[in-house]
Amino acid sequence: MRPFHIVDVFTDRRYAGNPLAVVLEAGDLTADEMQAIAREIHFSETTFVCSTEPVAGAWPVRIFTPEKELPFAGHPTLGTAAVICQVYGAGPEVTLALGVGSVPVQQDAAGAWWMTQPVPTFGDTVDPATVAQVLGVAEGDLRADLSAQVVSTGLPFLIVPVQTVETVQNLDLRRMDRALQVDVAARTGATGVLAFACGALEPAHHLHARVFVDSVGVPEDPATGSACGCLAAYVAKHRVLGEGPVRAVVEQGYEIGRPSQLSIAVDTTHQGGLRVRVGGQVVPVAFGTWITANG
Repeated sequence: MRPFHIVDVFTDRRYAGNPLAVVLEAGDLTADEMQAIAREIHFSETTFVCSTEPVAGAWPVRIFTPEKELPFAGHPTLGTAAVICQVYGAGPEVTLALGVGSVPVQQDAAGAWWMTQPVPTFGDTVDPATVAQVLGVAEGDLRADLSAQVVSTGLPFLIVPVQTVETVQNLDLRRMDRALQVDVAARTGATGVLAFACGALEPAHHLHARVFVDSVGVPEDPATGSACGCLAAYVAKHRVLGEGPVRAVVEQGYEIGRPSQLSIAVDTTHQGGLRVRVGGQVVPVAFGTWITANG
């Protein structure tokens, strides 16, 4: 048996945000055993902390959806860092060794956790007709002044700017071409689709988003730190919120009963690149022991 913790990420209250299971003392588990546990738990992601102490300065962590292993994901990074600090007394700064490399995480004075994501890269654009078919909307519902584009800050997503918050709210899995979404993901390298609009349901927020990830078995994700990092980079590059550094709150998950708030921050580095950070609260929910085939 080995300990596990459940936390809700990108929320300040239980049973909102994105749930995460963190399995500790997992270094002796095989990839197949980790995948079986993630499938059993069936959250968007489950993480496995493979050591009880840092290795070469970083905590080795593996991330699994119910269907596959991922090299990086946002809410698992923050949630796992919070559990490591709680259980092992680390922090308030820790570094996770993930498939994309080392990802630093810090807790700020207000209690929020922030990750600095890998340097963004900007990939293919996708034509409006295809994007509209994927989302099940009219081409006129998409912003004509901005293109849908694949962006990666560790995990690539197709970022789709939509005209209004109401259009994002009304997106319906039953009207989407989900097979085409998977096909577009395969052709462009995108893991999933983030549709967003400027404006929000709550006055302190700035952007409203929804994320669809059929390619990894997650039809809709309630809070996606990796995708919102890509959104942050997109917003900065295309000056969606104006000139200068980006400081904004993205709301996500409202349509599926898991309201989430993701803070994004983008600054220009001395070398002229973009430094992307994504932050949010982590709330403990439960802990216990997990029984595996090898104990």
